[in-house]
Amino acid sequence: MNDLAIKNFIAEPIQRNKVEFWAATTIFVFALFSLSVENSPNRPAFEEAGIRHLFYEHYFWPQLIRFTVIYMAFLLLNFKVVPNLIRKNRIWLNVFLILITFIGVGLMTGITDTYYKAYHFSRFESEQATWDYIFQGSFYGAFRLLLMFGFYTVIKYTGLYLISNSVAIQSRYRMITQDVLTAFIVWMVSVFILLVFNIGEEITVVWAVISLCALLLYCISFYAIIPKSLAAKHPLRAYAIRVILIQVVAYLPVAFLLLPLLNSEDAAFGISFFNALFQLFITAPGAWVLYKRQLKGKEEVYVLRKELGNSTANLDFLRSQINPHFLFNALNTLYGTALQENSERTAQGIQMLGDMMRFMLHENMQQKILLSRETEYLRNYIDLQLLRTSASPVIAIETNIEDVLEQKYIAPMLLIPFVENAFKHGISLQQKSWIRISLHSDRNKLYFDVYNSTHKKSEHDPEKNTSGIGLVNVKQRLELLYPEKHELIIRETPEEFFVHLTLEL
Repeated sequence: MNDLAIKNFIAEPIQRNKVEFWAATTIFVFALFSLSVENSPNRPAFEEAGIRHLFYEHYFWPQLIRFTVIYMAFLLLNFKVVPNLIRKNRIWLNVFLILITFIGVGLMTGITDTYYKAYHFSRFESEQATWDYIFQGSFYGAFRLLLMFGFYTVIKYTGLYLISNSVAIQSRYRMITQDVLTAFIVWMVSVFILLVFNIGEEITVVWAVISLCALLLYCISFYAIIPKSLAAKHPLRAYAIRVILIQVVAYLPVAFLLLPLLNSEDAAFGISFFNALFQLFITAPGAWVLYKRQLKGKEEVYVLRKELGNSTANLDFLRSQINPHFLFNALNTLYGTALQENSERTAQGIQMLGDMMRFMLHENMQQKILLSRETEYLRNYIDLQLLRTSASPVIAIETNIEDVLEQKYIAPMLLIPFVENAFKHGISLQQKSWIRISLHSDRNKLYFDVYNSTHKKSEHDPEKNTSGIGLVNVKQRLELLYPEKHELIIRETPEEFFVHLTLEL
């Protein structure tokens, strides 16, 4: 594994560090709980030497200090020293920290062992000989722990390398997923920490075997047994039968595996039987529940993707409805302007229309655009309409559209339908008409108001009984794009039509 690959592993270590920290802390807490047992493992050695055994002096406090020192040393080396060495930051300083940690653990272990192993004072001719023996053993133990930590570091970064290449590995071996590799690394870490804290040979072996069997059964069940069982008439029954057969077949191999580790035939077969029960009643049901939950999750994701596709299609359809509708109105405006035979105004109108069409071809295809671009489009539309209405003395148009200086974003073509509706239904060249438009933004809120006069339509007006598609479309878009983030108020009287929109950007 090259330097670049290793550095990639430590580029974003926060989540991994959390897992390691809590795994080490959990084992440390369990080690502390183990000290509450009154039957100290070193009591028989004291009784054999004819020395009175004091629980707190000869067992509790020495082990508490030892566990704490080892725990703190692990945190220092694992989260500070090793990452710095891999980054090649202050190499000699971190090498010095390793040396200081080794000496510190050796000294503290030796000091605590003068109490924990005080029975040795009756076996040597002098206290100095006893101290030499104890401290030699403590430094040997510290060196052994340092080697074990080095072994752990190699395991960890090898595991991280496997995880980083889990996609390629899974393409060849379907069961070896990133989650499985992560669980395997956690298993190795937990066994390592149990060995470091010297919790007890039997406890370590039981945990290592049962947890590894649980991991293997989970993988086999999740990727092989359960999918095959679902095809049966009674899936759960078929799954249970297969798991029982596996435990029956695995009983003797597990027992023979435990036999050389425990040196006890009764313990090996007893733990193997307990392992079978644990896998049958804990691991197998857990794998079944997790698989069904994942299956349900995949179904929900499929439904959501389908609904999202429909929503996207609806948005595209609404946009396609809006654009031709606007172009029809704009062309009518230019047609009326051209009839006045004023080439300057016509050219100005064509330029505005060109800017607006450019907006629709580019920004309108984006999910979000700058609010300043939307207001610019809005002003162009109003100016274009003013070319048609400015010559009429009975039409009053007031606008108060604030400049937007901040980087705020909005869905495109969201405001124009309200203004378009106002010009379409609120303007009459023969009757007194008015439109008032205001736009104001404050922090992440947008306030948009449109007032327009209303006029009774002629009996021969083809649009007398139609409300148009603009407002219907914009309501649907607001529901799709800003659910629970907008407030739309529309009020209509015989003389006035009013729209108020509050939008959370």
